[in-house]
Amino acid sequence: MNAAKPLDLSALVGPAAWARLPAAVQRRFATGHAEVTYSGLMDMRCSAMGRMLAWLVKPLKSPLAAANANGVPTTVRVRSVGGGVVWERSFEDGVGRVFSTKELDAHGRLQERTRGGLGMALDVFEHEGALVFQSHRYFLDLGPLRLLMPRLLSPGTCRVEHRDLGRGLFRFTLSMDHPLWGETFHQTGVFADPV
Repeated sequence: MNAAKPLDLSALVGPAAWARLPAAVQRRFATGHAEVTYSGLMDMRCSAMGRMLAWLVKPLKSPLAAANANGVPTTVRVRSVGGGVVWERSFEDGVGRVFSTKELDAHGRLQERTRGGLGMALDVFEHEGALVFQSHRYFLDLGPLRLLMPRLLSPGTCRVEHRDLGRGLFRFTLSMDHPLWGETFHQTGVFADPV
């Protein structure tokens, strides 16, 4: 893990692609920005296979929320910690709270990990004006040992999209699609910049 300097997503996305993102997205993901909390409402879907996976990885402090509900009041607290950025999502209505940290691995590649060591290697890029994070490998860190998760035992490819809507609003969408089980998780919601 590289903790020497703050996470710089603009460098990973590349200057041309970063310039295509709306100024509000650039600001929300700027290097070393101050702690912020966003509020919004989430619609959440989880398949039967998704619920089973969420239950199996719960001891690893998984960020998988096994819920099927609409209009769930949600807050997202974002803060920089060392060389990473912590995303703390708190869902009301009994859904719970999940934590994950985006950071660089020892080779300078982007990853996201839970407090229990479950993680995924990520690509980050711009697509049609949105900032997208997409998984390409899951792993489990056990101390100095990293175990790669077989693709068929994963929840599927995770794609997270941050799309600016203007007027201080943005849409967050997370989907996980498995080649055999189809969509295992889908979450989407509109959030507001704090006043």
